[in-house]
Amino acid sequence: MTDEPWKTQPPYQKPDQAFRKVLQGVCHCGKVKYWLSKDSPLASKYCHCNDCKVIHGNNSSSQPFSALSAVFSVFQKSDVAFQKGAENLRFYSSSAKSPDHELPCKVSCSHCGTPIMDEGRNMALLFPTLLLFPNAAQRKNFDVQCHIFYPQRVLDLPDGKPKWAGLDNKGNRVDET
Repeated sequence: MTDEPWKTQPPYQKPDQAFRKVLQGVCHCGKVKYWLSKDSPLASKYCHCNDCKVIHGNNSSSQPFSALSAVFSVFQKSDVAFQKGAENLRFYSSSAKSPDHELPCKVSCSHCGTPIMDEGRNMALLFPTLLLFPNAAQRKNFDVQCHIFYPQRVLDLPDGKPKWAGLDNKGNRVDET
């Protein structure tokens, strides 16, 4: 038995025969590879919170797309399985400001630094730019539905998508500008 039980639990376990491999995600250097068992997320969102801007380095108003602090897609942890590289992951707990696997935490490749996901207590917030989409229709399943923490944005983004002051459906909805 490992002294770190999370290593054998979702999402860090290897895919078994019952796990349906639908989409693969890969970090920049290829040392971390994972599979999704679903072809679409529960939701995809733009996050404009200050933590994401600092941690992901996206706080520049000179580059419009940098203002989209983080684009993430939400999955149940059980919908994710690491084919290889779970031992190559680095963790950062932004609330504790420590490099520990303390939930919620940021997860990245320890070799190339690619952000892999934000792991919550029940969900995995994956970055869809790491996914190997077989076609445009598959990519469309990951289109963003809303913005969260919009008042913390760097630039106005009048795209017609719902904007929330905090988490979607838990805070006030805000105007685009």
